[in-house]
Amino acid sequence: MSTRRNFIKETGILAASLALAPSLTKAFATFQKPIGIQLYSLRDIIGNDLKGVIEKVAKAGYKEVETYGYAPVKGSFWGLSPKEFKALLDANGLYSPSGHFAFDNYIATNNLDDIKAYVDASSTLGSKYVVAPWLDSKLRKTADDYKKVAERLNVAGELCIKAGLNVGYHNHGFEFDKFGDKTGMDILLSETDPKLVRFELDLYWAAHAGHNPVDLFKKYPGRFKMWHVKDMDKTKKDWNTEIGKGSIDFKSIFAKASLAGVKHIYVEQETNYKPDHMGSIKASIDYIKGSLLK
Repeated sequence: MSTRRNFIKETGILAASLALAPSLTKAFATFQKPIGIQLYSLRDIIGNDLKGVIEKVAKAGYKEVETYGYAPVKGSFWGLSPKEFKALLDANGLYSPSGHFAFDNYIATNNLDDIKAYVDASSTLGSKYVVAPWLDSKLRKTADDYKKVAERLNVAGELCIKAGLNVGYHNHGFEFDKFGDKTGMDILLSETDPKLVRFELDLYWAAHAGHNPVDLFKKYPGRFKMWHVKDMDKTKKDWNTEIGKGSIDFKSIFAKASLAGVKHIYVEQETNYKPDHMGSIKASIDYIKGSLLK
């Protein structure tokens, strides 16, 4: 028989458990890492004042950046060598976990020289991921084309693994075109080795193509180590807007962060900056911190 003392003890434990449960749920359900930005968001201004833009990114509250535009021939990020660019990031308390690098030539020719150059640059930055950001239309016309892409990503992944890195793949909307009963995205996810190839899910482009990112997390749990977080304008689908001002339900997406397997998120905005580039990225990170990570 339960005594009053046991009853009080048991209800006390229950109350404590209930009080703790929300924080535990939050810890496992939401993203708890530093917030980053894909620097392509600032492509219109970064080339004119690299140092000033990087300083403003840090002051806006960002801790991570994702690079783009590195060319093996030039061997630089906006005129700075990888070593010099890392020094600039370090001086502003920033880290670059990943970068976008052109993979089209490698996929078309199977020549790994470009990938080797990307690995060298990424290793200098201390990065974790070498990301393929785009596929030329001639490389993705059929299901077999996507299988070839997957095969090449696996091979590049093996090369990156040896250097302590991983290959990543970033989607747009075309990967959701169907080939029979599968999309290009299905083919890439099913034909790549999860140990070799990570995925960076662009949440906007998935939604733009009519797919709920949460459904992708359920179908391919743990595969999406990175996200691009950008919102869709409520009146013009092809436009972006600041996070929280558009039509994408980010709260439901962030609630499934652990299912996705996400480790890094990057704010990205490509159009429709209000009031300007820096004002837009500041509004986005403030919304994420204030409404999505509470």
